[in-house]
Amino acid sequence: MPSSLQPLRRLTLAVLAGIAVFSFANPVLGQSAWPTKSIRIVVPFAAGGTTDILARAVAPELSKAFGQPFVIENKGGAGGNLGADIVAKSAPDGYTLLMGTVGTHGINKSLYSRMPYDPQKDFAPITLVAGVPNVMEMNAEKAKALGINSVLDFIAYARAHPGQLNMASSGNGTSIHLAGELFKTQTGIFMTHIPYTGSGPAMMGLLSGVVDVMFDNLPSSMAQIKGGKLKAFAVTSAQRSAALPDLPTVEEAGKLKGFEASSWFGLLAPAGTPADVVLRIQQETAKALKSPAMKEKLLAQGAIPSGNTPQEFAALIDAEIKKWAPVVKASGAKVD
Repeated sequence: MPSSLQPLRRLTLAVLAGIAVFSFANPVLGQSAWPTKSIRIVVPFAAGGTTDILARAVAPELSKAFGQPFVIENKGGAGGNLGADIVAKSAPDGYTLLMGTVGTHGINKSLYSRMPYDPQKDFAPITLVAGVPNVMEMNAEKAKALGINSVLDFIAYARAHPGQLNMASSGNGTSIHLAGELFKTQTGIFMTHIPYTGSGPAMMGLLSGVVDVMFDNLPSSMAQIKGGKLKAFAVTSAQRSAALPDLPTVEEAGKLKGFEASSWFGLLAPAGTPADVVLRIQQETAKALKSPAMKEKLLAQGAIPSGNTPQEFAALIDAEIKKWAPVVKASGAKVD
């Protein structure tokens, strides 16, 4: 090498070495050091609901895989928008994640006139954790007292007593809310919507008799259904649930052609989170969801585990936004 080029060569090598050292030490540019502290998973609803249940099922597995605590933070409000917005505006360093839902990333964009975040531009999808059907249910004692034993009985009672029934939801814009709105639209009945800050508080209202009916996510209702405290009429999915195979679909039981309103839950990070961190979380989550113990646990609760790729999850979110827009419009539901 000509002597005149040797200083340039030494300078180039020095710069490259500096970049390598900086990338190794910097958790944003070179993720070899990640994670060095606890990671929080924001659940945008109150404790006790399916979003919370799934987050708490996955968190211990991720803690074991990465050697750092994955801590659940419940930040309910505004149909999940409050918690989702916290994550959207967090540093994209891999230390703040969201357990998003069909509400926060599929429905709310059409339901809310003003959104504090963009469900696609402001997030990096990691993986779909699980899909679940909703279940139409009542307090068992109240259902018996009113003589309601089926979906058709419920429709008949609501038509004979207009305005006397109300329905609970985990918040405006959630799949629980929209399933009820879709049911109202297809049956022509009226029920007053009572939104709570999560499925857990809504369940307490249902069990206490404060509210009459709920289209809850199946996992958060399974124990109460099996315990006889809730009367389940039907699942809202297109097919019956393997967890309750004798329970018909709303389409079957109510003779409502095309009725379908399922839920899903998945992990997301703020947009700009390093791709290698996203991939590592996806791979470990998928591994956990494929374990026999986890699969058995989730399937018994009515959840269908996934673990798909970030690209597949992003495509699902795009499809769900397009799917729910006309449903929201047809239902007339709108939140200012």
